[in-house]
Amino acid sequence: MEGKILKTLEFHKIKDTLVGRAATNLGKNKAEAILPSSNLSEVKLRLQATDEAAAIDRLKGGAPFGGIRDVHSALRRSVLGGTLSPAELLDIANTSQGGRRLKRFLEIAHTEHAIPLLKELAGQISDDKLAETRILECIDEAAHVMDTASPELNRTRQELRNGEGRVRERLEQMIRTPSIQKMLQENLVTIRGERYVIPVKAEYRSHFGGIVHDQSASGATMYIEPEAVVQMNNRLRELRMKEEREVEKILMALSDMVAEVAEPMEINLGILGELDFIFAKAVLAREMKATLPIMNDRGFLKLKKGRHPLLGKQAVVPLDVELGNNYTAIIITGPNTGGKTVSLKTIGLLSLMAMSGLFVPVEDGSQMCVFDHIYADIGDEQSIEQNLSTFSSHMTNIVSILKGMTPKSLVLLDEVGAGTDPAEGSALAIAILEHIHAMGSRLVATTHYSELKAYAYDKKGVINASMEFDINTLSPTYRLLVGVPGRSNAFAIAERLGLSRQVIDHARGQVGEDDQRVESMIAILEENRLAAEAERNTAEQLRRELEASLGKLNDERQRFEEERSRMLEKAEQSAVAAVAKARHEAEEIIADLRRMALEGVRVKEHELIDVRRRLDQTAPTLSTRSVAGKSSAKKSRSIEAGDEVLVINLGKKGHIVEISGGEAVVQLGIMKMKVDLKNLEVIKTSANAAKQQPRQQVVTGLKRTRDDNPRLEIDLRGKNIEESIIEVDRYLDESFLSNFHQVSIIHGKGTGALRAGIQDYLRRNRHVKSFRIGAHNEGGDGVTVVELE
Repeated sequence: MEGKILKTLEFHKIKDTLVGRAATNLGKNKAEAILPSSNLSEVKLRLQATDEAAAIDRLKGGAPFGGIRDVHSALRRSVLGGTLSPAELLDIANTSQGGRRLKRFLEIAHTEHAIPLLKELAGQISDDKLAETRILECIDEAAHVMDTASPELNRTRQELRNGEGRVRERLEQMIRTPSIQKMLQENLVTIRGERYVIPVKAEYRSHFGGIVHDQSASGATMYIEPEAVVQMNNRLRELRMKEEREVEKILMALSDMVAEVAEPMEINLGILGELDFIFAKAVLAREMKATLPIMNDRGFLKLKKGRHPLLGKQAVVPLDVELGNNYTAIIITGPNTGGKTVSLKTIGLLSLMAMSGLFVPVEDGSQMCVFDHIYADIGDEQSIEQNLSTFSSHMTNIVSILKGMTPKSLVLLDEVGAGTDPAEGSALAIAILEHIHAMGSRLVATTHYSELKAYAYDKKGVINASMEFDINTLSPTYRLLVGVPGRSNAFAIAERLGLSRQVIDHARGQVGEDDQRVESMIAILEENRLAAEAERNTAEQLRRELEASLGKLNDERQRFEEERSRMLEKAEQSAVAAVAKARHEAEEIIADLRRMALEGVRVKEHELIDVRRRLDQTAPTLSTRSVAGKSSAKKSRSIEAGDEVLVINLGKKGHIVEISGGEAVVQLGIMKMKVDLKNLEVIKTSANAAKQQPRQQVVTGLKRTRDDNPRLEIDLRGKNIEESIIEVDRYLDESFLSNFHQVSIIHGKGTGALRAGIQDYLRRNRHVKSFRIGAHNEGGDGVTVVELE
């Protein structure tokens, strides 16, 4: 691609922007050398690399290029046997380290998001750490050779520091001496020419032996090295020279190590520069809000909302254009400053960007073509030096274009045939366009000639286009309208600006009938286009609203299905848990009954009632709302004698014996008690109860031992512990059913064994709330008073 074309389409400005997005000089050099390619496979690879880098930039915020330097010159000098400076060696080590860090970053990123091209590039970076490690062992971050670089350097510097300390100590002793202090300009020790000196007043120069190394600008101060430290300074000088020789030796050794890895390092630099260049393209794409175009080599170009990348996002009007399918040439007409030239440049520049592997500022789904060459004749290039007029300049360019173009070229012509007689210019323009169209090249041209509108209308494969103009505001809208030829609008503009109607009518009379018919036809086309566009916008709005409603409906349906699945799963889990709990409770009850049967323990009536209640409770319960509904329904029925009811506060079932006022006598097993009607819940009505009455449950092997008249005390004196516990257990059960709150157990004093056994049992009994030794008037230590729940 010729440099003149790149400059005409302002590709160099895109290149300059790209250079500024590179993180290293290596990447900047690559960006400076960017050129469009006419090879489709190469362009696709370039764009794929940019796409992968854009994905990493979006997901990771870019790649790490810190520490990477352009060390080509240092590597070449090391190969030639030169000694590198500590700073150069440190740059080489940091670059090696940075390359390895970047390689590891891309390998990890590939596991999260496929980036095959970048991973393959990174995989070519060598991992030789020997030279890098040795350099970092010898040179610190400030590019100074460290003492630990070699044992000899360490010894030399240690001796040098000790010697400097001795010299300073000797001089400080001198400046603290009163007789010397009056001769000094300042009481300090300083350095001149790497030798320690003291500032002496000029008038006392003769009182000091030694060497003068410097004096102040005014001549009032002499910097003298006293004789007492001359030999010591000489020794320091020898040590510094020895240090320099050792440092030089170390740098030479490190430079030789670099020379051995210079070739793979050069390859690494090329890869690092390429990676930085690719990521710079990704950053540029993000800033421009550019997208990946679909590439082809069949001459088809389709821009959706294309924007000129050098114009402000707010100022530019998006461009929609298609070329190479139904038509291969577009003739754009319209007023000056209407945006015709910008449209030409947008098509050309976006094509150059895509062919260079750059994303283009268009909407997704746009297609770009890889042309073998892009030709452009845009702008006024008249030259005084070459004695070329505007017309001559255009013709020179067009002649060059006609000689070089091929069927796979893109030709952009601005104001074709302008700058000469309109009749000859329009005829020449038609001939040029016909020649380019016959060649099969893709063509976009702008013109003011009305004859070209008729040519585009009659010629197959050529289509008219225009830049929209608002008559009401007398200003262009910069919208490209493909399929609609442009109108001059001269009469309408003149009338809006106040030109008399008589003059305008006279002017219209000078226009031929054919031209008037053409203008009328264009006006009708414009009206039809506006109407069709309004209908299309309405349909598009309806379509968007329908899609939004459909999307909302789908979202709600999905949420409903998710909620339904969640509730079913939760219900299933609750049911499984309830069944498991019931099974566990039932197994515990069965185990208790078996154990009691094996032990020969007498089962009492209230214990059976409790067991039955526990079995009833193992059934899964309904939700609170369902239970409340059923409860209220049951309570709404009137309670009658014979109904089976539940005493709510006791949680026990019984049958109604009789009802008196607001209370009912309820048969609870062997016991009758009065209960408030509000504390009862009907389980079965008397009719249902009557049907099931014959089926009375009979428990075999039960021995009921209950006094008809329970007492408030029990006497256990004379019985052993086991007999006493059995009696106490029975007595406490009967007392609990009789609603006794406090009873007394008489066990006597004796040895205290019976009292201790009974009290130990009381601690485990579920009916016992608390117990204590009787008071003096209650029997003292021979009685235990029990308080029941």
